[in-house]
Amino acid sequence: MDHLDLSTSDAASRTGPLAGVRILDMSSVLLGPLATMLLSDLGADVIKVESPRGSGGGTAAGDIWRHAGPTPVEGLGPCFTALNRNKRAISLDLAEAKDRAVFEDLLRSADVFFHNVRMAGMRRLGADYEAVKKINPEIIYVHCAGFGDDGPYAALSAYDDLIQAASGYTDLTAKRDNAAPQYTPSAIADKVSGLFAANATTAALFHRERTGEGQFVHVPMFEAFTFFNFVEHLYGATWQASPGRMGYSRSLSANRRPYATKNGYVSIVPYSERQWRTFLALGGFPDLFDDPKFSTYKLRTENSNELYEYIGLAALTKTTEEWLELLHREDIPSIRANSLEEVLEDPHLKATGFFRDVEYPGGFTYKSMRHPVRYSATPAETYRHPPRFGEHDDEVRAGQSWASEAAQ
Repeated sequence: MDHLDLSTSDAASRTGPLAGVRILDMSSVLLGPLATMLLSDLGADVIKVESPRGSGGGTAAGDIWRHAGPTPVEGLGPCFTALNRNKRAISLDLAEAKDRAVFEDLLRSADVFFHNVRMAGMRRLGADYEAVKKINPEIIYVHCAGFGDDGPYAALSAYDDLIQAASGYTDLTAKRDNAAPQYTPSAIADKVSGLFAANATTAALFHRERTGEGQFVHVPMFEAFTFFNFVEHLYGATWQASPGRMGYSRSLSANRRPYATKNGYVSIVPYSERQWRTFLALGGFPDLFDDPKFSTYKLRTENSNELYEYIGLAALTKTTEEWLELLHREDIPSIRANSLEEVLEDPHLKATGFFRDVEYPGGFTYKSMRHPVRYSATPAETYRHPPRFGEHDDEVRAGQSWASEAAQ
């Protein structure tokens, strides 16, 4: 596993494509911090604005996720640590005139103002788009909301579980297992919406680069995640002239899963007809495709649940290692099904340096993930640790830029 010591890093020499972009970030928890972390990896100077009154109904200061999970460093909980590298942090109470003045100064120098606060709250703070636009007419104002502002849910609160439920995502397991709806064990709606928000921000920056025009960008979780969910699961409701059942049959197959072998689990995904025939012969079912219901791609899709059942039966005949040797030799897509713990030791991720042990002051070490996208000319990188609450109050209040601060 790679080791990273940020004590010698030079933030002034950021290499990412967004170097020179300043983002004022009032988001918290997951959706927004994920988006702004990705942008900070790409070189943006992200200034994280936190309230001394806390967030999310909490009493502790700052982003509520600072205080969730095990950590030896107060205020740097594991999820917060994963989502807030490369950022600077300032504590501002916008109800106080002095802090309000600092906030408005920061808006004047910002390219992007990013938040996931309900707009009613931002209006009360005098920080809605129209108010901010008066301070900085060219600003890109990114509002991550639960729901689109032109629908009846606009004023509702939104959390990952609620969006999974409302979008029909929880119905996928119900349809697959003929059981009650279930949440997926991942904050997937927040994370997907965060990716939409990062993409939207870069698109707005590109537009401004071309035209000089700022704009209001509204990123609603419900719509973003429903889009994500329905690209394959709209399925039979897509063409009105030939209606069918919603839900992509392959994805909803109860037999689509990692398959038990003699000593573990393996993921096997034959795709082409050649791959299927070769796999079935290796697994002891060489004549299965003589059955008319498996004779074409369309029919195999319609009968995928039964077809996947045969993968499960075949997988039990060999060890995971035996299967992987055979399947890789025959160019049939397959891989070991890792536990969370095994992912940390995965040989491919080790070779690419994906996980890194980062040295933190005081003799502590934490694991971090390398930015997954590779840019040959403008590589993303990690320049600084996730910030402690109010860590950069003095330099940010003094109007100090990232580059000038790093040079000192």
